[in-house]
Amino acid sequence: MFVHNGFMQEVPIQISSGLLTLRQAKPEDIRELIDLNKRCFPAMAEENVVWTKAHLIAHQKVFPEGQIVAELNGRLVGAVATLIVDFGDNPYRPHTYAGITDGGYFNNHDPRGDTLYGADVYVDPECRGSGIGGYLYEERRKLCKRLNLRRILAGGRITGYAEVSDEMTPDAYIKAVELGEIQDLVLSFQLREGFVVRGILKHYIRDPKSKNNATLIEWLNPDYTPKEGSLGKVRVACVQYQVRRITSFEEFADQVEYFVDTACDYRADFLVFPEFFSVQLLSQKELKNLPSREGIERLADLEEPFMELMTRMAREYGLHIIAGSHPMRRNGRIYNACPVISPDGSTVIQPKLHITPSELKHWGISGGHELRVMHTPKAKVGVLICYDCEFPEAARYLADQGAEILFVPYCTDDRPAYQRVRLCAQARAIENQIYVVTSGIIGNLPSVPAMDIHYGKAGVFTPNDFEFARDGIQAEADSNVKMLLVTDLDINDLYRSRESGSVRQRMDRRSDLFEYRYHLKNDQSDISESEDRPVELFGDQDRY
Repeated sequence: MFVHNGFMQEVPIQISSGLLTLRQAKPEDIRELIDLNKRCFPAMAEENVVWTKAHLIAHQKVFPEGQIVAELNGRLVGAVATLIVDFGDNPYRPHTYAGITDGGYFNNHDPRGDTLYGADVYVDPECRGSGIGGYLYEERRKLCKRLNLRRILAGGRITGYAEVSDEMTPDAYIKAVELGEIQDLVLSFQLREGFVVRGILKHYIRDPKSKNNATLIEWLNPDYTPKEGSLGKVRVACVQYQVRRITSFEEFADQVEYFVDTACDYRADFLVFPEFFSVQLLSQKELKNLPSREGIERLADLEEPFMELMTRMAREYGLHIIAGSHPMRRNGRIYNACPVISPDGSTVIQPKLHITPSELKHWGISGGHELRVMHTPKAKVGVLICYDCEFPEAARYLADQGAEILFVPYCTDDRPAYQRVRLCAQARAIENQIYVVTSGIIGNLPSVPAMDIHYGKAGVFTPNDFEFARDGIQAEADSNVKMLLVTDLDINDLYRSRESGSVRQRMDRRSDLFEYRYHLKNDQSDISESEDRPVELFGDQDRY
């Protein structure tokens, strides 16, 4: 139950040797990429400095949109591997390949950085000369522009240098290539692609053909807009939604759209509704007082108009809507699922994993098996529906996949139930150093079984450190009052806290003492024990 429309558009390109398609790399590409990488760099394969399965899984985990492959007539023939780094005031400082890429695992990928680092570009030797390399370089430039990064930097191989190393220094060789006196398979191509040599990197990587030297090459983004401090800010709005009797779907839509319109007026980036707020639809005259199981079935029948409403509003008002939750029928089962809808209408459906005894008893709800991080232009976000927040493993998984904001739509009947969600939400924010945003139902629906009373108090919680509010509470609504809670979150503060805070829960975890395993349906990691560094990964997206 998942849809994700990423930035990259897969538009087939007709070239002389067939139909070329560029797309984001997938987990199922990994074995083929390993073989391709070895064929492209046989000398480096002998030095054991080509990609392993663990490397490629880590790349797709930390920066999926930066990993691009090329398919020619359905066969994988080329690839790009990138990460984002921050060189500060000295972008041309000396570095090594292992240092800049964290030993090839990209765990030092910094989404706040301003530089796209080209870790690798390679094309099947049988396809060289067909223009595929140029298309891969162009796709990397497009990525740099889409992400509004200042530049692309890379350490470039000088593959012909070993043949003349007794006669020329690396500087002299590079100068001769720049002047056109010597043709170098890699550097000459990079110069034609608009890159400029900024320096020489000594002992950059074990590469016999380059004598371990590399060029430091740069491409500057002509469309770059300098980032101001405010660009790290994300504005979230939480609906404290009062359920009451309604007479039609249109009345429900009007009540929902009021909050969307108001959030838009406040220029919110994300708007979150509570869990099960659409159950209000069962208070209509023709649906009220139905037995619990029949009622939830009838509500699941309204999925299409519910989704049409939420998608229309996300598009028209231009914000991300975390649409609480709605019962959805899949393969004969009913799931409690939260749609996350982007301004372009693309949708991710996050099912609730942990089902409460009440949901099981009254409605026969089934628990889902997928947990996703959604990459948006403003932040990487995840969703845990109500009870899910009370299980630390679920939040830890999302944080480990890069989530910066965790949305928790909930529906609780009394104060003790609300406190369980609220206190666990604050704990998840502290232990994972993330923001947690909650939204709950208030009011009552006497004609709808299991929805008769509610207690709610929307809140936004932070880690507890100098960058954040004193008590770790960014904002909190008054209890049981219909309202919209709006506040700004600074994503940069999260990373400052993680790197140099008073305590660093993420960095100081004792993984040598404690570990956890997960068996999510979207997890396709199957690294064998013989490989050097196991890295887990969530799987490819299914279509909703």
